[in-house]
Amino acid sequence: MVVMPAAEWRSREGLAELAAVLGHEDARFVGGAVRDTLLGLPVADIDIATRHTPDAAVALMKAAGVRVVPTGLAHGTVTAITAGGPVEVTTLRRDVSTDGRHAVVAFTDDWRIDASRRDFTINALYADPASGEVFDYFGGLDDLAAARVRFIGDPLQRIAEDHLRILRFFRFHARFGEQVDAQGLDACTDRANDLMALSRERIAAELLKLLVARHATPTIALMVARGILRAVLPEIDGAGVDRLATLAGAEAAYGVAPDAIRRLAALLPADAAEAVGARLKLSNADRRRLSLATEGAGVEGPLGLAYRVGSAIAVDRLLIAGGDPSPVLAWAPPRLPIGGGALVSMGLAKGPEVARALKVIEARWIAEGFPDEARTLAIAREVTGQALGGAIIA
Repeated sequence: MVVMPAAEWRSREGLAELAAVLGHEDARFVGGAVRDTLLGLPVADIDIATRHTPDAAVALMKAAGVRVVPTGLAHGTVTAITAGGPVEVTTLRRDVSTDGRHAVVAFTDDWRIDASRRDFTINALYADPASGEVFDYFGGLDDLAAARVRFIGDPLQRIAEDHLRILRFFRFHARFGEQVDAQGLDACTDRANDLMALSRERIAAELLKLLVARHATPTIALMVARGILRAVLPEIDGAGVDRLATLAGAEAAYGVAPDAIRRLAALLPADAAEAVGARLKLSNADRRRLSLATEGAGVEGPLGLAYRVGSAIAVDRLLIAGGDPSPVLAWAPPRLPIGGGALVSMGLAKGPEVARALKVIEARWIAEGFPDEARTLAIAREVTGQALGGAIIA
């Protein structure tokens, strides 16, 4: 018998009480919480599978004073709000029909049937809330030990049920895998064009998670070699993989945390960033960052660049361009210590003349390394004097 080790999350306030309300014979922890605990990794989300129907589960929890939110009733999922945080509670299910994107489910009380509809063996591990005993129906423990991501059942059939499983196969491999399951890899390769049926938002969500995983670079290289992304992101090629590898090395060297948007920018040709950001329906902020990330280190130095575009984008550009981001990492861009009012008091007329002078002053202030107010004032007097003397301010 394998027993799940002790972990901080298992003592979260209200969790044991919630499991007791549902009944230890009828409720088990499932999925990522079990898998990651067995691997000694931190756990964020907790899921409970139960043999109770959704209505019965809700009735039990409400009778015990647990607040319940019906987050996915059509698929048997509700969220229990405990003092220690939310817990998803889902009735055991079997698939009635699937179309590659959505599934119609029916409820069951059979643990093995519920496990059989999950994607990979390492995600189909259950644990008794009280004893921690692990229930493994499809060899997930062996696959965890072998650092292998393996489909439950026939990979081609599982991909036909949900095309997103192609990207999930590679994402979980990038996070957990050491050896690639050949049958799963071949199935993903054969069915790669199925990704065209998915929304670009779902593709983006999986890809961005993959890009910050431990083995992101070799996994993306494998995907490119197998043509996995060709139908939906043809811009990503071998040259992009090389840029990603260089960036990942720079992030590690300078102690900068991996970032999905930065890594996506490195993967793409510079002229493709805007189109890909729109295609993946990224947020406006992420699309802007993606487009700016490859514009180079600039000529004003790291701090000048950070002042112009912001520290986050400056770090992106410096790392991708092969520069040193260290000066920017703990630096807060200052504000120009002089405004238009001071220039008016020196004799300039309000309007375009002041705006032009401020640009010149700011450029010199940056070039001199952001000097203090006294030095900035001296620069302002010099620039204003030139303007009043008829010199052209450009």
